Amino acid sequence: MSYLPCVEIEPKQPATHAIIWLHGLGADGNDFAPLVPHLTPPVAVRFVFPHAPQIPVTINGGVRMPAWYDILSMSIEREVDEQQLRASAAEVHKLIEREIARGIPAENIVLAGFSQGGAVAYEAALTYTKKLRGLLALSTYLATHASIQPNQINQQLPILVQHGTQDPVVAEVLGKQAYQWLQQHGYKADYQSFPMQHQVCAEQVQAINLWLQKVLAN
Repeated sequence: MSYLPCVEIEPKQPATHAIIWLHGLGADGNDFAPLVPHLTPPVAVRFVFPHAPQIPVTINGGVRMPAWYDILSMSIEREVDEQQLRASAAEVHKLIEREIARGIPAENIVLAGFSQGGAVAYEAALTYTKKLRGLLALSTYLATHASIQPNQINQQLPILVQHGTQDPVVAEVLGKQAYQWLQQHGYKADYQSFPMQHQVCAEQVQAINLWLQKVLAN
């Protein structure tokens, strides 16, 4: 079976948990790897940072770049290629299955994603057929809110949504809309905002660390 290429960072002890973390448009799996030394999970975590494939992106003039799916319009509605998004979510499911084959149960796996990667993480986590450990949605939006078919097994999934109040790329209203959708559909989500643009800040990393400590310790 073929898998997305990944950057992997192993813990000092044999991994008992895993975090699969998806980057944003135009980046790659190296983008969030520098955060790992700033995270202190209470368990042995393997960090998996997949690389998105190179595809043409309509909003960028059809230029090929790392992307989880094509974005057709930058309007507030965010017209995207949902078929490509779901295909990327299926690739994430394969990465989850690979971790299971390595001895890490699904319930010890957290999905995380930034921006475009977060939209895929939403789809992948909420539709997965086994219980996961958590979902971290960073500066992102629920692109498939009108078409997603959630699996009830992850109805109690701990979810942390974070967004920048000054984000010029993915407006904070989209992050809040995703959070409201989660609430309306009975999910246990928390929302945090930070005075930043489309990025990650030190205060946010501390909040992520605290959330991971809590979620992974349970």
